[in-house]
Amino acid sequence: MVTGARGRRSRLSCERGAELIEFAISLPVLLLIGLGIFDFGFLFQRYLVVTNAAREGARIAVLPGYADTDVINRVNDYLTAAGLTGTHDAPVIAHPSPVLVGGNCAAVTSVTVTYPSQYSFVGPLARYLGATTLDTRDRVTATAQMRNEVPASGCGS
Repeated sequence: MVTGARGRRSRLSCERGAELIEFAISLPVLLLIGLGIFDFGFLFQRYLVVTNAAREGARIAVLPGYADTDVINRVNDYLTAAGLTGTHDAPVIAHPSPVLVGGNCAAVTSVTVTYPSQYSFVGPLARYLGATTLDTRDRVTATAQMRNEVPASGCGS
């Protein structure tokens, strides 16, 4: 009976610390997944803000009496109000010539906003592990188009 107890005790002693080893192996993977969720959440938030800023700029661009500087100021104000401060490219505003579409004279004005974005957690960790394909500095770009009505005299025939 003594040999049976000793066999059980030796079997238990060889499994001691297995939980610690499993935890040490799984913790980095769980941290990477959790921090990746935060990184992509922040990236998606920036994308939504940039998209809405482009929409706001296009809305101002099609209104009569506003210039390109008003569009740029509105986009910058929207980005700043949403917490995206820092240097970014100036919005690109495209004013095509009016065309006759279905008997109506119209033109589509587009505003493109580009904002730099970086991965806070995943990028540096991937670079540390040797990944070269994941760029830590990327750009979030959105384009919004709106149709502006033009007087019929402004249309080409």
